[in-house]
Amino acid sequence: MNPTDWREATLARMRALILKADPEMIEERKWKKPSNAMVGIPVWSHHGIVCTGETYKKVVKLTFAKGASLPDPSHLFNSSLEGNTRRAIDIHEGEQVDAGAFQALVQAAVAQNSSPAKKAKPAARETQPIKAGKGKKAVVLLSGGNPQIAKADGDAPVQEYIAAMPGWKSDLGRRLDALIARHVPHVRKAVKWNSPFYGIEGQGWFLSFHVLTRYVKVTFFSGTSLRPIPPGGTPKSKDSRWIDIYEDDELDDAQMAIWVQQAAALPGWVP
Repeated sequence: MNPTDWREATLARMRALILKADPEMIEERKWKKPSNAMVGIPVWSHHGIVCTGETYKKVVKLTFAKGASLPDPSHLFNSSLEGNTRRAIDIHEGEQVDAGAFQALVQAAVAQNSSPAKKAKPAARETQPIKAGKGKKAVVLLSGGNPQIAKADGDAPVQEYIAAMPGWKSDLGRRLDALIARHVPHVRKAVKWNSPFYGIEGQGWFLSFHVLTRYVKVTFFSGTSLRPIPPGGTPKSKDSRWIDIYEDDELDDAQMAIWVQQAAALPGWVP
C-alpha cells in the first residue's frame, strides 16, 4: 500500500472497521480490474456478500450488496440510490465516515445474510411466455429471462430480442444497440444461440450480449486485445472478455464506445 495515497489509506481504514465489526468476516479479492489485474476488488462476505471496496480517481466506493433493505438512520448511503438492491457509500478526499454508524451497517448486513427467515423463492420455470401484440407470436423467456429468438441475420431479429428483454434490460439493450450502430456504421447484426451478435462482413463477430437473471453480459470475442482489457474472464474463456451490467450500474458510454471501435477493427470470431 502507498501510505501517501489518500484512497488506499481510506480503504485500509474502512477495511479495519469492517473486520472489527465482524471478526468472522471472509475477505477475498475478486473481479480483477484492468488497472490492477494481479489484485482485484476487495470483497467482504459472511453467508453472502456484505460489501465491496473500490478506489476511483475522486472517490473510494463501498458498495453493499443488499443495501437497499438495510436500516440507515445516519444516512451513510449517498450513491447507487436508484436501484432496488444495492447501495453505496462514496468517500471523497478528506471526508470521514462515522465509524460507529458504519460498523452498525456492516453488522446489519451480516444479520440479514444470516437470517433463517429468508423468504423462500418459487422454483424457477424453464420457460415463460411474454405477451405479444395482436398478430404477433409470443416470445418465450428461457431460464434467467433470456428471450428465445430463432437464429436469423439482420436487424429485425435483434430488435425482436431487445424488445423481449425483461424490464430495465430492454432499455439497456436499445442503448447498447444504438451505441454500436453509431460507432460502427456498417455493422452486421444477427441473433445466434438466443443472443444478438455484432460483426463486420468478411471479418467475423466482435461482440454479443446475453440476458441473465440479474444482469446483462456483454462479451468481446477479442477482449484480451482491447485496452483497457474488460474485467470479466476466466482461464477457460481464451481471448474473450466481458462486462456484467446490473440494474443500478452506470454504463460508461465513452469506455464502451472505445471498446466497440477497437473490437470492430480486429479480426472477429468465426463460428
